Amino acid sequence: MELTALGLVVLGVLLAEPVSRSLASARWPARDPVGALLVWQAVGLAGGLSLLGAGLVYALAPLGQNLIPAVGGLVRSIGGGTLLVDLGAPHLIALVVTVLLGARLLLVLISVTVRTLRARRRHRDLLDVLATPWPAAPGTRVLDHPIPVAYCLPGRSSRLVVSAGVLERLAPDGVRAVLAHERAHLTERHDLVVLPFVAWGATAPFVRGMVCAQLAVAALIEMRADDVAAGRSAQRELAGALRTVGGSAPSAALSSFTSAVDARIARIAAPPAPLSPLVRVGIRLGAVALVAVPTVLLLQF
Repeated sequence: MELTALGLVVLGVLLAEPVSRSLASARWPARDPVGALLVWQAVGLAGGLSLLGAGLVYALAPLGQNLIPAVGGLVRSIGGGTLLVDLGAPHLIALVVTVLLGARLLLVLISVTVRTLRARRRHRDLLDVLATPWPAAPGTRVLDHPIPVAYCLPGRSSRLVVSAGVLERLAPDGVRAVLAHERAHLTERHDLVVLPFVAWGATAPFVRGMVCAQLAVAALIEMRADDVAAGRSAQRELAGALRTVGGSAPSAALSSFTSAVDARIARIAAPPAPLSPLVRVGIRLGAVALVAVPTVLLLQF
């Protein structure tokens, strides 16, 4: 059991630090943002399972040869008041630490989610009062502001917002490119992709790999939205819109045109060659395998 726990610790640490740093600095994700996002999600999930699972495996090792009997033994020990005797002090300490770490991660995720939802609700209420529905683009509201700004508020009652400055400074094709980009965020629910990484970064901001993961995922969802918009509008129009639209979006929003502008314009103007179909399939299978490894180790310890 100790070897299984050690293996899970090693895997979790590798995923949290060197693997995350290497993936964040790799060049291939720009050629397959969807695949890269799947890999990042697998890295996050497998890393969490490995680190928490390692503590669980070590803590419950005296109670059974695999997870299900061990959990049953844990329930019986708690009910009979013999937990310390059955586990021993080192294993009990490991169990308490694991539970506390898992609870912290869950509480941070809940806290980040609640704060984000509240901020979006407040901003949505303000938009309903201050912004004007735009008949030319259903679901879009125009904010009377001269600075060109575009963003979306995700959720069940989503809002797509452009300022009057966008409509004044961009040609119709450019406006359509902006809207296509923002709709990609809403349709593919990029807010749900980003949220766990924000929570993980807040849980352990001292782990550089988690910070790299958060930044890399934020960049990838912009690449993905750029790719969707480029498929529905001319590259020149999209690049021009990216140069024009700026400003600060509210913290609860997903802003499409405010980060790494130069790099994104270069990528739109000269799109990288896509990965081969075989490599793309391999990336997706690798993401599944990455999650399967700690899962199998946990179920069979």
